[in-house]
Amino acid sequence: MTAAPSALEQESASAFPPAEVDSARAVVLDHVSKVYGHARDATHALDDVSLTIGKGEFVCLLGASGCGKSTLLNLVAGLDQPTRGTIDVFGAHTTLMFQEAALFPWLTAHGNVDLALKLRKVPRAKRKSRVDELLQLVNLVDFDRKRPHELSGGMRQRVALARALAQEAEVLLMDEPFGALDAMTRDVLHDELEKLFCDTKLTALFVTHNVREAARLGDRVVLLSSRPGRVVAEFPVDIERPRRIDTPQIAEIAATITDQLREEVRRHGGT
Repeated sequence: MTAAPSALEQESASAFPPAEVDSARAVVLDHVSKVYGHARDATHALDDVSLTIGKGEFVCLLGASGCGKSTLLNLVAGLDQPTRGTIDVFGAHTTLMFQEAALFPWLTAHGNVDLALKLRKVPRAKRKSRVDELLQLVNLVDFDRKRPHELSGGMRQRVALARALAQEAEVLLMDEPFGALDAMTRDVLHDELEKLFCDTKLTALFVTHNVREAARLGDRVVLLSSRPGRVVAEFPVDIERPRRIDTPQIAEIAATITDQLREEVRRHGGT
């Protein structure tokens, strides 16, 4: 499997050669391990991770700091290669969002989204209407001429999301995209992201440290062990959408996940 990052900074479309199209699966990790360094200096980030993500599924990854969550995203995005095992992205491309929006400060919101379309060689005549559609999708159509410093943190992340969607990727990889936002802004963006995914049927792999956020957003929550990262538990979230983060159902699932996460942190601290 070979891959190369996109020319667009921070967000990258996967360059994996398309795997055979699968009607039910979007991403499959098969016994994936990742080791950095060699011999005594080796760091085992991931160990024998197997995970299948269905098309249209929203999967949240949880685990203690350093458990390999971001490493796993980078591998799926094609920014790095596994030491062992295979990763297949079935008939799809990926795009990656980070905690920082990483917008170009000299471009407007419209210009940042338009750049992604330019790099895809979308004809100029078609770009404006497509940018307008994407900004409408993230509720920023009235802020299209604003530069990043004129936008709030939440707005900047919405622009980054619109830019990611402009890459026409079917799989969205999100590395704590709301981690730096205040609770109220994060809650509003949860609602908007949930609606977006219900409307578009995209597939998402979402990394977070926030257990309630994972239970609020995910169709399934996958818990990784402390380093090296292994899948130690999966929690289906069978709660009807739309959801609210403050409901008893979310609190109950979050409490169950938190108990096991604490055990992982405790185990790691005792080794």
